[in-house]
Amino acid sequence: MGLYRIGMAPTPAIAAAERAGIRFALHEYEHDPAVDSYGLEAAEKLGADPARVFKTLAVSVGDVLAVACVPVSAQLDLKALGKRARMADRTHAERATGYPTGGISPLGQRRRLPTHVDASALEHETILVSAGRRGLQLELDPRDLVRLTAASIHPIAAD
Repeated sequence: MGLYRIGMAPTPAIAAAERAGIRFALHEYEHDPAVDSYGLEAAEKLGADPARVFKTLAVSVGDVLAVACVPVSAQLDLKALGKRARMADRTHAERATGYPTGGISPLGQRRRLPTHVDASALEHETILVSAGRRGLQLELDPRDLVRLTAASIHPIAAD
């Protein structure tokens, strides 16, 4: 089970992981508000391999809002999600997930969105995803992430 600072209220992502009874760890770092590459900042500040740190991006596939998880070292290949896939409007994504940009987690969303995870996640024993706020990452088995989000696994990352 994960542990977090005493007095720190769990984010919905942490609460979802706890309810599911999965093993996870939390990693906190001081977020620099001047940085806009949240995922690379997390990898750097935590000393983690960027291939194991996954960013959660909100996308619109046709009329459906979804999230896609790809390594921070890669870009999302929108074409892999469909001909009509595009990045979602930031405000719409924040409203639907309940999380701020840079802190969107695939877990504990306000409205559970269809989830796509890059196949490379399964190459790792654990991966890190946002725990629901900037400066906080949740480390878990990628198979648990797939199970908890009912994610589709396919190659969606491009270098």
